[in-house]
Amino acid sequence: MPKMKTHSGAKKRFKLSKNGKVIRAHAYKSHILTKKNTKRKRNLRKTAVADVTNVKAVKRLIPYK
Repeated sequence: MPKMKTHSGAKKRFKLSKNGKVIRAHAYKSHILTKKNTKRKRNLRKTAVADVTNVKAVKRLIPYK
């Protein structure tokens, strides 16, 4: 069976934790930051775990990560 191709967009956006959870970044952190308070922007810097409903699809896109 041939190798599976990794999805280029997904490999930049997601990574897997040691336990196999899908780690993602928060949205709303790229522009229009002046109206968002410092606490909100600081919390958006942290990573988050992807929702269970999306895990299967994301793992299919990044088979070797």
